[in-house]
Amino acid sequence: MSESFVIEAEPRTDLGKGASRRLRREGKVPAIVYGAGKEPVSIALEQNVLLHQLENEAFLSHILTVKVGGSEEQAIVKDLQRHPSKPRVLHMDLLRVSAKEKIRVTVPLHFLNEDIAPGVKAGGLVAHSLTEVEVSCLPKDLPEFLEVDLADVDLDGILHLTDIKLPSGVELVELTHGEGHDLPVISIHMPRAGKEIEEEEAGEVAEGEAAEKGEAPGGED
Repeated sequence: MSESFVIEAEPRTDLGKGASRRLRREGKVPAIVYGAGKEPVSIALEQNVLLHQLENEAFLSHILTVKVGGSEEQAIVKDLQRHPSKPRVLHMDLLRVSAKEKIRVTVPLHFLNEDIAPGVKAGGLVAHSLTEVEVSCLPKDLPEFLEVDLADVDLDGILHLTDIKLPSGVELVELTHGEGHDLPVISIHMPRAGKEIEEEEAGEVAEGEAAEKGEAPGGED
């Protein structure tokens, strides 16, 4: 992970819905840091700084350094509540991490070679069934993203979770549930209109060949 994110926070003792509303009016975000066998700590973050950090996709899939007073802790974003219509964060949960304990984090998928996939060159369109996946790993092994390579995907081809190449020490949470969870990630199919045209053309060719042989289209006299 090449990126590094530091969250400057201040402790808060005034809790409750009313206190949270006052914080938001002051341009701050109520948050909490918990886990790793320690007591939860309520904190406040600067709204504008947090929004700027969230512009970077990697922020949500990285180990963050949380500075509160004179102490530092390592944590990941476990939950983020956004305003339904405004560019504002309402609340954030941060989970402490331990170097020796596996964590579960949702990371984005980056799709490679879509433009040169054989199925796309044949006129197909790429349908994305998943754009992110949950991984389990030690903090040191956490990937910023996972790559999905479409270079060899033909028309009507599908890539599943098991087709994703994983870094060492990383596993997909969905695949730990047993059989039947190898979900499709992408597929390439002809647009519906294109399929209809192909079927019509195929039918016309069949009728033409049958006429040349003196047969009815269905093969009957």
